[in-house]
Amino acid sequence: MRWIGPHVSAAGAPAAAVANAVAVGATAFALFVKNQRQWIGRPLETEAVSGFRRALEAAGFSPAQVLPHAGYLINLANPDPEAHGKSMASLLDELHRCEALGLDRLNLHPGSHLKKLSVEAACDRVAESINRVLSETRGVTVVIENTAGQGSYLGAAPEELGRIVSGVEDKTRIGICLDTAHTFAAGFDIRTQAGLEDFLERVDASVGLGRLRGMHLNDSKGALGSHLDRHESLGKGFLGWGVFEAIARDPRMTGVPLILETPNPMLWPDETRRLLEA
Repeated sequence: MRWIGPHVSAAGAPAAAVANAVAVGATAFALFVKNQRQWIGRPLETEAVSGFRRALEAAGFSPAQVLPHAGYLINLANPDPEAHGKSMASLLDELHRCEALGLDRLNLHPGSHLKKLSVEAACDRVAESINRVLSETRGVTVVIENTAGQGSYLGAAPEELGRIVSGVEDKTRIGICLDTAHTFAAGFDIRTQAGLEDFLERVDASVGLGRLRGMHLNDSKGALGSHLDRHESLGKGFLGWGVFEAIARDPRMTGVPLILETPNPMLWPDETRRLLEA
């Protein structure tokens, strides 16, 4: 079975995310485990945790079909000790929430060097930070996402993801997520099968496709190489439908949650259905 679905709202309680995923015909979904624009969230109540676990089981989702996304404030590359400490505390909070909810991975942007560190030093700082949070948690894999390369953000090049992964000591708890809009805006033309294969081969050489723990399927409002992180509904941006159908059919994506972060929820049922039928 293909694992495909959108990033849905968990407003009210985590179990709401399960209901919202089921409503659009999803076989996978993403959610925020706390407010994505707050450093630390309110503690999860016991009923919220048990309600989510019951809903997940009742709907037939395994933890591997869920790709939680960490908050946007976290920057593990930040060289400022105080700011970095806030990011570490926030990430630990999110990892503990995933533990409580029975989820096995957490998707994270690698962060920004803020033009205060070299790319190499920033990647090493991210890896060192991941080592620290993994030592204080259990059972949840940190999944680093590629970026559009906007500003001083890390992770546009597969080699940068590879450097981070290579610096993580517990290789059983580190993975990657590839975002199609970010990939295209970073300068990789994946609109053709040959272009997609070239990119995936570079990822495989730098990180290993065996570390793929999720993909974000988004069309791009930004042109090729624009470094513009702007998502568009599938087929309505510069990428077109072809690459998404190719990814959905790719046997290497079996067991990998393919998550829509497209901007129009009204289109999610049709986007999900078309990919499941590709």
